Amino acid sequence: MRSISLGLLVVLLSTTGCYKERRSDKAGEKMQQFVQNISSYARNIDSDFIVIPQNGPELAFNNLAPGDGLYGEYLKAISGFGIEELFYNGAYSLEQERLDMLKELVVERPVFVAEYVNSNSLVDDAISHNAEYGFLCFPRVQSNYDYEQIPQSITGENSDDILVLGDAQNYLYLISTGRFSSEQDMVDQISETNFDLIIIDLFFDEEQLTKSQVQQLKTKANGGERIVIAYMNIGSAEKYRYYWKDYWVLHHPVWLRKKYDGYSDEIWVAYWNQTWQDIIYGNDDSYTHKVISAGFDGVYLDNVEAYYFLYYK
Repeated sequence: MRSISLGLLVVLLSTTGCYKERRSDKAGEKMQQFVQNISSYARNIDSDFIVIPQNGPELAFNNLAPGDGLYGEYLKAISGFGIEELFYNGAYSLEQERLDMLKELVVERPVFVAEYVNSNSLVDDAISHNAEYGFLCFPRVQSNYDYEQIPQSITGENSDDILVLGDAQNYLYLISTGRFSSEQDMVDQISETNFDLIIIDLFFDEEQLTKSQVQQLKTKANGGERIVIAYMNIGSAEKYRYYWKDYWVLHHPVWLRKKYDGYSDEIWVAYWNQTWQDIIYGNDDSYTHKVISAGFDGVYLDNVEAYYFLYYK
């Protein structure tokens, strides 16, 4: 085997890195368009439909580059920004680059940050850090890492009617159902709270929430109206969803692209593939249409940063 000079190796690694970055940027542009298409489809049915992408704040900028100006068409398509682990990921670990982006974006749209803290004593600090920049914080502790508990305390609890996203002063992020005996038990427990905004899954296990259950969730315990948003994963396929085919495990479609490290039930997808897009939006059998038919006020789009994990990680 011929050896490669150190200089040539550096060039090769640099070229490979640039190539991956270019592919990631191109895939990022496809994600921008995907989110815009989901929004356009939903708002043709419900003009007030709320769309909140989680993570990937760079999508809101031209060329995915802060400094190149805001991408207006993308901003028109979304209603807010969801972010995970901005200041805390267990311990304090600020990501300054993301904070700089969000400081610019919060002027345009509300920002909702789900922090993970490894000690109850850090909850107030996480809330305070986010409040300093006008972000709403949902702090979760170790026992609630997977978004499965309803916290007992609510920051900024109020009896106001929450009619638009910007009215919210707090929110509940609850997408795991293992602590509830049934979908109605979960709905009843949430109904006994005064959170302004609820992010919840369309399904309880494999059963879809009914329109009457979603309607029940739209009233706080104190009588105020609130917003109810459905979690929807658009960057990876989940093996426990209604759309999953068992034979995909051995003979998977080409758009199932890459294992999702840490989540054995998920696979990163080529989200620009028409088959996947048809699963997500554009027809009466699509996930988005199911969300709208169930009476949700909007969607919370997870894994919009799939472009990074497909091509650069």
